[in-house]
Amino acid sequence: MTDCQGKSSWPELVRATGEAAAATIERENPRVDAIVILNGSITNTEGCCNRVWVWVNSSGIVVRVPGIR
Repeated sequence: MTDCQGKSSWPELVRATGEAAAATIERENPRVDAIVILNGSITNTEGCCNRVWVWVNSSGIVVRVPGIR
């Protein structure tokens, strides 16, 4: 989403723990809520400037680049 303010993508967080990634995202862009979610879960596909999905595997490790979509 191009209208969103602040940092919008965190490729450096792939392979981090989901909780640590969420904390980093919210610290680096206080306008968003980072939501840790199990990879493969069904989510709302509507774009939103205040939400970042943090996709993790069953071990809690980030498996996709978190970002505003």
